[in-house]
Amino acid sequence: MESVLKYFSDFTPTQLKQLKALKPLYEEWNTKINIISRKDTAQFYLHHVLHSLAIAAQFEFSSGMEVMDLGCGGGFPGIPLAILFPHANFMLVDSINKKLMVVNEVTKSLNISNITTRHTRAEEIKDKKFDVVVSRAVASLGDLWRWSKPLIRKSTAHPNGLICLKGGDLSTEISASHCKPYIWEINRFFEEPFFKDKFLLYQKR
Repeated sequence: MESVLKYFSDFTPTQLKQLKALKPLYEEWNTKINIISRKDTAQFYLHHVLHSLAIAAQFEFSSGMEVMDLGCGGGFPGIPLAILFPHANFMLVDSINKKLMVVNEVTKSLNISNITTRHTRAEEIKDKKFDVVVSRAVASLGDLWRWSKPLIRKSTAHPNGLICLKGGDLSTEISASHCKPYIWEINRFFEEPFFKDKFLLYQKR
């Protein structure tokens, strides 16, 4: 929790309570379903929560914005972002139902009211549009953009496009995607060695 408070401090008492409860909840669920790497649990706030909030180091989701977390897995980056931006609306989407079960139970336990979930693949969603799509280490940039672009409405909201968290050498992946994303090195936001060679990408709609 200290790693989060080092960079983000303007939390309400409700947000602090929700953030503090995240780790024990995930530790409990991890004994039933392998939702995050067990070797990561000691660094839960650094590796999962703060990494998710790298998006918030650069972007703000304003009231009423519609955000989709594509391939949310156990709820990252969607759950930390929904806690930080309680007035934006988040839909967490994944094709693996047991992961969404954990998301739903965590959301219910923490009384997070701005999250809905959907058990589907992003490319099968036809009835909803979003201002922004977020994703963490799910697929290549080209695939993420191909799945996301039809779901992103042209909007005056900022941001308006795809935001994803990625790591490693991205030059080949970006070239193959035919995208021209804005790129930030996350270790410019957060000084911990974990964030070396981790990046925040934004492809504008």
